[in-house]
Amino acid sequence: MLASLVGLGVANGQQGPVRDPAEGPQGKAQAKVPAKPAGAIARQSIDEKSMRALIHDLVSCGTRLTLSSWTDPKRGVGCGRDFAVARLNEIAKESGGKLQIVVDKFEMQNERTGPQPVHLENVYAILPGTDPALAKTVFIVVGDVDSRPSDVMDPKADAPGADDDASGVAVSVECARQLSKGGKNRATLIFGVLSGEEQGLLGSYRMLDWVKEQGYTVGAMMDNDIVGADPAPGGPHRVRVFSGNGEIEDADSPSRELARAIEEIDGREAIRMIFRVDRYGRGGDHYVFYKAGFPAVRFTEPLENYEHQHQTPRTENGVEYGDYEKYLNFTFMGNVARDNAEVLRQLSMAPAAPTEVRLKGAVTPDAKVSWEAEEDSERAGFEILWRETTEARWKVFEFVESAGETVLKGISTDNHFFAVRSVGKNGARSVATASQPEVRAAVGTNKK
Repeated sequence: MLASLVGLGVANGQQGPVRDPAEGPQGKAQAKVPAKPAGAIARQSIDEKSMRALIHDLVSCGTRLTLSSWTDPKRGVGCGRDFAVARLNEIAKESGGKLQIVVDKFEMQNERTGPQPVHLENVYAILPGTDPALAKTVFIVVGDVDSRPSDVMDPKADAPGADDDASGVAVSVECARQLSKGGKNRATLIFGVLSGEEQGLLGSYRMLDWVKEQGYTVGAMMDNDIVGADPAPGGPHRVRVFSGNGEIEDADSPSRELARAIEEIDGREAIRMIFRVDRYGRGGDHYVFYKAGFPAVRFTEPLENYEHQHQTPRTENGVEYGDYEKYLNFTFMGNVARDNAEVLRQLSMAPAAPTEVRLKGAVTPDAKVSWEAEEDSERAGFEILWRETTEARWKVFEFVESAGETVLKGISTDNHFFAVRSVGKNGARSVATASQPEVRAAVGTNKK
């Protein structure tokens, strides 16, 4: 028996030869596909100094709990809003007026606001798209301005909130600074500073409604929440990107495709994909967009320290609790800002994602993938993607120039998942659209 195992190459922990049949053409010639977009955002262009200054200003407000004052200029959530708006107005001026600032005021109520609706405000910095056909598609990045002490209903306790989530606000604002300088975004970009996250994702619910009211379609939503610390030895480490599972054979969702696009754009050395909608038993602003069916993910630091979040500042048994600036890592945070900005840059330059992607070919030797797409003179074509059902990442199977149906000769529909994405002449790729399986009607009682 041992001799036969050695012959198969599995002794001593070695991997044996693959015993699966080859599917489809091997080494198939590919059409010339545009390279990735030029002009990537340089890490050294990230302004860590201004990010640090904004976080310091936000922490100086004492608390930014949603239930605190919206009118006191020195303490409370209104103080935090004022600092965020002031910084965004500076950036808007530097952009020559391209960046537009909106303060959205509203009221909401739930069990974490008390018996009456409470006042809330979101801030949106909007960079309109340059392509009329794509300008109503928005790519969104947000952080939340509110903070909380141990008791989420206590507006008087200090809640510095340096990491949770002044860090996310700083990332969103820095993305606005970076991208408002370029003006190459075909789609519209929105840089959000939301309120009410700790009170039940209230600002995110409102933002989704507001986006719909403006007639926008969400191309992607990226939530940066707790992205400021990286205390473990050996850093900087990868930022975690959480994405929810889908209903397409329990394997894909628009959010999962966004996570894959983020990793491909920024690199596996920068991004750690986590195939969960969020940290275990917890939630964030992206959840609202995810549940609405839009591509939405959460960025969060590699390893959280729970002594420095959701804690009223104090010292107990020699342990210091509190979300202070001194625990932040601005090298790591700057990396996160760069990663977000580069994703927004590339996705907003890309053609629209394909629609109505369908997979046919059950009980046949060939998979058939079809899709639809609006005309776009800046699109080079489409990449048909495939992967083993146990693999996390796509591979490119074929590049084709036109929408319609493509027959994948000798490729079983059983053994792989499929998707399609648009490719611009500038090299920018859309978020992939996973194929929906063909629904075959049963014939008689012969069900296999």
